[in-house]
Amino acid sequence: MTATLASPVESAAPRRTAARTAARLLGALAGALAIFCVLLLAKGADPVTALGDMVASVFTAESLEQIVIKATPLILAAMAVVVPARAGLTNVGGEGQVVIGAVAGAGVGLAVPGPAALPLTLLAGAVGGALWAGVAAALRLVVGVNEAVTTLLLNYVALDVMLYLIYEPWKDPHGSGQPASRPLDLAARLPLLSGTAIHMGIVVALVAAVAVWLVLRGTSFGFRVSVVGGNPEAARRAGLPVARLILLAMLLGGALAGLAGAVHLAGVEFKLRPGLTTNIGYIAFLAAWLARHRPLPTVGAALLLAAVTVAGDSLQLDSGLPAATVNILMGLVLLAVLGWSRRARR
Repeated sequence: MTATLASPVESAAPRRTAARTAARLLGALAGALAIFCVLLLAKGADPVTALGDMVASVFTAESLEQIVIKATPLILAAMAVVVPARAGLTNVGGEGQVVIGAVAGAGVGLAVPGPAALPLTLLAGAVGGALWAGVAAALRLVVGVNEAVTTLLLNYVALDVMLYLIYEPWKDPHGSGQPASRPLDLAARLPLLSGTAIHMGIVVALVAAVAVWLVLRGTSFGFRVSVVGGNPEAARRAGLPVARLILLAMLLGGALAGLAGAVHLAGVEFKLRPGLTTNIGYIAFLAAWLARHRPLPTVGAALLLAAVTVAGDSLQLDSGLPAATVNILMGLVLLAVLGWSRRARR
């Protein structure tokens, strides 16, 4: 038998393809950055100075800790988008599921004393998020309403539920007069990593991300969910329980988002208040799409968007720009990556 050796031209072809792909991606990101610079100029800011301040503000010990803290709930909430997406579903309701997870966690954390308070708080958050996502799944399966619509609308309902509780029955009578619940006891709060301001929620988030990767990659459930996402009709004809798999994917996604809310509550906020989530669900949705719904790259995307969020504070403090300016940068980056992805597939 004669061995066949690849010619230098054939072996160099994949390298050239990879180089062209990387160049197109960098070009798309450069275009997004250029548009953002035009926006900065329109607002009267010097783009070079503003972007330099953003980069410099990230590379401090305090900022790096803040990036990890902000990325923790983003990772969990992004997994809540990744899992349903594998089943062909679009979960836009991460924000509401995070809120309900925080509400359920607060209800249990404030009621249960002692060492059991923390694990039960996290468990309640996961259950609350799963049930909230289950509403959208039921509407999809029973009535045929698209889950992208119902999950988005349920975000506003979840916010109203929390606001009602902190304005009325759960309002702290000994607070400063602002609408907020009583703070969690120390037993219901996540401990900090030694010598840092980072709480143990980051461990929970990373373990959850690896677990999602393993489940989707190496289990029969992950395979069947992928089949449903690829072609539901073919999956149905093959005898797969399509409705049950869709329901399970949404419940698991909601549980992860609810866990994100409970982790954020027990690790950072310690009480319910308006603005509790700071758009965690929406930013996590961007992270999942940025990584094209792949679990482990989504962790990196969440860290990147958390870094952009932290760096964006310098736009407000140093350049005098509105705090929401950084959200425009996130949107431009997402559009650039999605546009590059479509072109690469073609």
